[in-house]
Amino acid sequence: MAEADGLSETVFKRLKFGNLKILWYIYVFSYGFTGQTRKDDNMKAILHKSESRGQADHGWLKTRYSFSFADYYNPGKVHYGMLRVLNDDWIAGGGGFDRHPHDNMEIVTIVLDGELEHKDSMGHIMVIKPGEVQVMSAGTGIFHSEYNHNSDIPVQLLQVWVFPETKNISPRYDQKVFDPAARQNQWQLFVSPDDPLTLRINQQAWFSRISLVQSVTIEYPLHAENHGVYVFMIEGQADISGQLLQKRDGVGISETSSVSVKALTKSDILLIEIPMH
Repeated sequence: MAEADGLSETVFKRLKFGNLKILWYIYVFSYGFTGQTRKDDNMKAILHKSESRGQADHGWLKTRYSFSFADYYNPGKVHYGMLRVLNDDWIAGGGGFDRHPHDNMEIVTIVLDGELEHKDSMGHIMVIKPGEVQVMSAGTGIFHSEYNHNSDIPVQLLQVWVFPETKNISPRYDQKVFDPAARQNQWQLFVSPDDPLTLRINQQAWFSRISLVQSVTIEYPLHAENHGVYVFMIEGQADISGQLLQKRDGVGISETSSVSVKALTKSDILLIEIPMH
């Protein structure tokens, strides 16, 4: 006899013989007092292995694309919810991106190693170092250039683009230092829509980073039901709600109220929470 509604053949035999009390107890302990499957049981996960990313090598720039970008196009990886771009860039000494435009996009730059020089049409001339994060709301339009600040050593960075909540706002730039010690075995929130201790973004999005020692497990609770998270393994190896991630792997998780992270080795992890629609 096939199972129906998740109840076993044995349970239905008990029902057949009128033992409704036993049936009720089995049902309650299996599914909870609401009689419904928990929403987390419907969690969706999309795994992106590091080697599946797009790539480009321009000599001065070596880059990997988690989502479609430039000459790389994958119809199954155009965006994840409101997350549009996650580029993993290596820029040689003296190399960089010439002046170019952006509009109606939230751009977050995280320098992992080396130093990145930024110049824009709002008059900012800044250098971003490891431990610092930059957020730029392109809004109605902005021009900027990005160069390796040093001529002799490379710079490595992650650049993330998020669709804005409100279009055609006035362009805005901000930059802030975040102490690496504050993310040891705990979530360090560094970009959000409203937390005064973070950099502000024009979207209901939260960026967090964590450095975990081996075997530590931590939960991340989502802010809203229609949100998802994209987890990117900067370094290490971890179990993310049942998905095994290694260095530079990513996973999108949605239709859940929280995400579980267990470090299998010493790990450095970026987590981006965004609306899915």
